[in-house]
Amino acid sequence: MSQVHAARRARLRDRCSAAGDTAALVSRPANVRYLAGGAPPGAVLLVGPDEDLLLCPRTPVPESTEGHVDEELRLTVLPTADGDPAVAAAGVLARSAVDSLAVEEHHLTVTRHRAIASVVPGLCLTDLGAAVEHQRIVKDEEEIACLRIAAEIADQALGELLESILVGRTERHLALELERRLVDHGADGPAFPTAIATGPHSGRPRHRPTDRRVEEGDFLSVTLGADYRGYRCLIGRTFVIGTSPADWQIELYELVFGAQRAGREVLVPGTGYRDVDRAARQPLEAAGHSEGLAPRTGHGVGLEIDEDPQIAPAAMGKLDACVPVTVGPGVHLPGRGGVRIDDTLVVRPEADGGPELLTITTKELLAL
Repeated sequence: MSQVHAARRARLRDRCSAAGDTAALVSRPANVRYLAGGAPPGAVLLVGPDEDLLLCPRTPVPESTEGHVDEELRLTVLPTADGDPAVAAAGVLARSAVDSLAVEEHHLTVTRHRAIASVVPGLCLTDLGAAVEHQRIVKDEEEIACLRIAAEIADQALGELLESILVGRTERHLALELERRLVDHGADGPAFPTAIATGPHSGRPRHRPTDRRVEEGDFLSVTLGADYRGYRCLIGRTFVIGTSPADWQIELYELVFGAQRAGREVLVPGTGYRDVDRAARQPLEAAGHSEGLAPRTGHGVGLEIDEDPQIAPAAMGKLDACVPVTVGPGVHLPGRGGVRIDDTLVVRPEADGGPELLTITTKELLAL
């Protein structure tokens, strides 16, 4: 992987050079990990004209969930743990001929930005913007392999839960059990806090687990994801508790399932982000559910559970091959219940079979 990370840093270096910047300081943890292989807590990456340097406030732990730092990368540990690696990086530049440094202004605090500038008064600080985030959008096959394993782990955890007795158990208990099962199956941890919503709680779009117990006749909405080697996936499913779903539950489920399928089917290179959103949103709006729909249908995943691209009505841009995204429309009826179906997929050309579905737990309306 050293060559992979070196190539990523080289692309960033070329981008900086083209913009007139001599060096770049990367501080956002996911971006540091993408370029360096690992992101020890508090570490920053200095991408220079000739050499790259990872600065850490303390010695990295060898076996860490933060990844393994590229062995070819020079590592500097600050003499005191309370030092600021970003300021120390500016000090390194003070001893070189670098006159322009691009920084991630969207991540740095104002105080930290001023501290960097004060170390080298003549240093011109520019905004790197989302250059690294944009570079991360298209994944290589090793990244996709990690996402595929993360999805398999999430599917396993969810499948085991569905085989257990659910009635009488609390939302909070079910969420904790799912997160334990993720780790048991090899995940570094959950990709995000697991969401469980039962009965009328499933009618809330951003519900967090409570001590409400599962009852017969409930909708059970589950959204979970696994973190495997830093790569995070997402799966969402809705089930019915009991042997016979009510007619309104079947009707609502079939509506959302059709909308989700419509969004999945257009995931091919060249499709506009907004067009994917429109494909999934239109059936729900036509059925009279325009109010209360989520502001977006999905988003990219990778080293963060929510990254570009955004699958939203006003999103600009078009899909590329090898971009993993979620598609997860939902309808929530306050006080009654709701349905959400979420998958993680990888955009593939039609010649390669179209979108690759990573989360494969059945989307049939199961009565548990």
